[in-house]
Amino acid sequence: MKKLILLFSIFAMVACSNNDPQEQLKKLNGYWQIEKVEIENDSVVEYSLSQYIDYIEINESVGFRKKLKPKIDGGFIQASNDSEKITAKIEGNNLILYYSTPFAEWKEKVLEVTDEKLVILNRDDKKYYYDKYEPLLSQDEEKTKE
Repeated sequence: MKKLILLFSIFAMVACSNNDPQEQLKKLNGYWQIEKVEIENDSVVEYSLSQYIDYIEINESVGFRKKLKPKIDGGFIQASNDSEKITAKIEGNNLILYYSTPFAEWKEKVLEVTDEKLVILNRDDKKYYYDKYEPLLSQDEEKTKE
């Protein structure tokens, strides 16, 4: 019985660690590539290769999200001069991202963040699944091939 309780306790700690809003906020910064969008339970749009990636940077609960175009050498081209301001707030046991642009304001709920995955629920109940972006070639690899 003790082993069962210990096993359950370990499982509960591991399961809850991905949902700790403070930990989620720490892992949110970086480059994210869209993998798929779940429109409804039985309707999914897959993205095999996206032309753009999202760069998210949040410091002390305030930051931005920008769209970037990756280059073959591992660098980036800014897709536009526009960026979305982000304010991150912990509400209950959830990390909520409040976005604003000159044209609109909205919020999204972070469902999961790991070192490699990001799942966000938007205002239309669509789930966005992202993978951590990995360049095809790093700038160092490009230099060694020249």
